[in-house]
Amino acid sequence: MDDAVAAVADPVRRGILELLLGGRLPAGEIAGHFDISRPAVSRHLRVLRDAGLVHDVTDGRRRLYEFEPAPLAELSRWLDRMTSPGKWHAALDALETEVARTTRGRRSQPWEHIA
Repeated sequence: MDDAVAAVADPVRRGILELLLGGRLPAGEIAGHFDISRPAVSRHLRVLRDAGLVHDVTDGRRRLYEFEPAPLAELSRWLDRMTSPGKWHAALDALETEVARTTRGRRSQPWEHIA
């Protein structure tokens, strides 16, 4: 998971992954989407490849890159645990329900002290 986190920490690498959601792309086409040098894009692709987030396929003389989502599964599960409602959320939801119930009860009761 640490390799995937480190790889997606960079906005260029996240952009590359988003591009690859549309399918395989050659490195040159990927590089054309960014205002950085081709060697810099190549280094970003290497980081993504080392993290297992992309793999390359040779097509003649071209190398096509493809997104591999599996390494993000563990990160996704961890993020789900970190962002799922906990005990406080349940307690606050119960309090909100009770406040609403009490408020409704007061509105339905006629005010005795009003003359």
